[in-house]
This record gives sequence, structure tokens and C-alpha cells, in this order.
Amino acid sequence: MFVSRITRNMSFRPFLISTRGFSISTIRSAAGDAGSTRSGGMSQGDAFSRREEASENLYIKQQEAEKLKLLKEKIRKQKEDLSIDEAAAKQMEESSGKSSGSESS
Repeated sequence: MFVSRITRNMSFRPFLISTRGFSISTIRSAAGDAGSTRSGGMSQGDAFSRREEASENLYIKQQEAEKLKLLKEKIRKQKEDLSIDEAAAKQMEESSGKSSGSESS
């Protein structure tokens, strides 16, 4: 009975007992090891961070260039459609002007 009481009490103690083995050195972690952001901005970034940011900037620049290209193409098509519509309107004005002029004669 005494043994079972000790066992039962020990089952609640793992939270109090250190799970780390015996060591004379402390745990060391550098900035960013735990997933935190780095302090100091870009000046403190390593080569990988700078390369990653440059890659992201290049991707964004390419996406914006593609959007600009599509917009310019859309504007060109709209201008073509507008010139066709203007020509059709001009032709309708001329034909209505001739037909209205022949009716009044």
C-alpha cells in the first residue's frame, strides 16, 4: 500500500522534474531561431534573406509588367473599336445628310 501511494504521487510530478539531462552549458539560440522576425531591418539580414527578398521583388515586378502589357493591349483594341465606331457614325451622318437633303428638294 505504501509503494502504490509513492507511485501514484510520482505520476503527478513529471511537471516538476526537469526533463533535460545534466549539462553545464546553457541552451543558446540566435535571433530568428524560434521563428521570430529579425531586428535591424535589411542591413542585418543574411545573404539568404536578401536573395529571397530580391526574388520576391523580381516576381512582383514581372507580374506588374505583365499586367501593364495586358492593359496596353486592351487600350489598343479599344482605340481600334473606337475608330471603327467613329467611321460608322461618320458614314451614318453622311448618308443621313444626303437622304435628308434629297427629301427636302
